[in-house]
Amino acid sequence: MTASSATPGRERTAVADACRRLGAEGLLIGTAGNVSVRVEDRVAITATGAVLADLTPDQVTVVDLDGDIVTGDLRPTSELELHLGVYRRYGAGAVVHTHAPMATAVSCVLDELPCIHYQLLALGGTVRVAPYATFGTPELAEAVLTALDGRSAALMANHGALTHAPTLGKAVENALLLEWACGVYQRAAAMGRPRVLDEQQQLAVVEAAIARNYGATQPVPPAQEEAR
Repeated sequence: MTASSATPGRERTAVADACRRLGAEGLLIGTAGNVSVRVEDRVAITATGAVLADLTPDQVTVVDLDGDIVTGDLRPTSELELHLGVYRRYGAGAVVHTHAPMATAVSCVLDELPCIHYQLLALGGTVRVAPYATFGTPELAEAVLTALDGRSAALMANHGALTHAPTLGKAVENALLLEWACGVYQRAAAMGRPRVLDEQQQLAVVEAAIARNYGATQPVPPAQEEAR
């Protein structure tokens, strides 16, 4: 969902759908975590205390960029200021915060998730771990915002993970990618010291992806099509 494609009410349904998908993927448990999407000067965000894997649109509250409630009967998540901070500082279109098991485990041990696989470049490369602070506090929000500089994902020490993107769908995909990468790291570390892609190797991946339009379907060239 983007600001240009959304209409009033649709964003609340989109957030509920995203939460149910994240729950089905095992990234959400109980009421832990929160999801939001921004549409111009409005933000649809999960309500505090809602069971996210079963979320319904009426459990999504709409606020303005100052955090004042515009639509909804439920208080928004305690991490509202963190979400609003991401929108203000990075111009994101959506934010996903989970207590996903692999990501949370890594956040309890590492100071950063190194770039052990080229797919992490989709998140900006090495994923920083924001220092621990109590949930819902300005200190936590500022620590995470700092860790997100130049990145679309951050881990939160002894807490969880946060991703953002221009669209809600992409923010969800980023959360799934981060969880996968954390799982790969854990399995690799159990066998030995994981190899890390150096700066030159990372640059080569970026250049190859651009040259090959990596990640997009591509039609067969006409000459090859005629030769079939």
